[in-house]
Amino acid sequence: MRVQPRRLVVEADHDGLRLDNYLTALLPDHSRSQVQRLIREGHVRGLGAARASTTVHEGQEFEVDIPPPVPAMPAAEELPLRIIFQDSDLVVLDKPAGMVVHPAAGHTTGTLVNALLHHVKDLSGVGGELRPGIVHRLDRGTSGVMVVAKHDRAHQELSRQFSDREIEKEYVALVWGLVQAGRRIDAAIGRDPAHRQKMSTRSRRARTAVTRVTFAEHLKGVSLLKVGIATGRTHQIRVHLSAIGHPIVGDSLYGGVHRRVAGDIKAVQRLTRPFLHAARLVFHHPRDNRRMEFIAPLPDDLMSVLEDLPGWPPEEES
Repeated sequence: MRVQPRRLVVEADHDGLRLDNYLTALLPDHSRSQVQRLIREGHVRGLGAARASTTVHEGQEFEVDIPPPVPAMPAAEELPLRIIFQDSDLVVLDKPAGMVVHPAAGHTTGTLVNALLHHVKDLSGVGGELRPGIVHRLDRGTSGVMVVAKHDRAHQELSRQFSDREIEKEYVALVWGLVQAGRRIDAAIGRDPAHRQKMSTRSRRARTAVTRVTFAEHLKGVSLLKVGIATGRTHQIRVHLSAIGHPIVGDSLYGGVHRRVAGDIKAVQRLTRPFLHAARLVFHHPRDNRRMEFIAPLPDDLMSVLEDLPGWPPEEES
């Protein structure tokens, strides 16, 4: 089902209302929180970078994209899924790139949740019917290790560990230019005021975010990094590395795709997604508190690019 656009013109009796209140009045099938989400995600056009708090005036015109409804319960789908570990409390898996974590407008099938419902029969419902067992997420284009809860108690305890920043998360990224190990990026992140599909360090409504470069291997024109994050903001690593002038190779949204590339690193042009992989995840088991550490190796699409770059593999020190 395609998105259904609606054209609205502000009448005199709505003059002076907040944009979210105006749309809620005109769209009775949507709650105010749903309307605010439509605004945040860029489905409302007419004032440029529209905000929920924007005041509307008589005669103004708006176009609203209303995404089709998502089924109350996602269907189980027999999709390939690499499960690293599972017990009666949780599942640890290696998410492939290109897979959305949970159903949403435009992605009602083919998600990680659809695959989990096929492979795992006792998922937690705490995350809501559309996100059973989901404790955290990875971007669609990011591959790597994730943990999923099987019941409510596990979900609550794992969520607490993420909230209290007790989880260790390490990513591997290939970036443009030379970045030194030990670099710390401490910059709050929020929705980009000019591009609603992006996040930015220039947002007025930003949340604290810290990214640390723990390892760097310098190749010709690019650097292979290991990156640690305590916070887990949307697009955090991509935004932070772009903000310091070293976007992730292959990341078209944040400036990581270059038209002109030196011949000896042309392999990077094979990338169809950002070179970003969640390589390591450490947490404490929600039942007995034992330390759990899981590693997901680089997938073939990233490894094949890396192997074709000059200077890889690096020479071992004698």
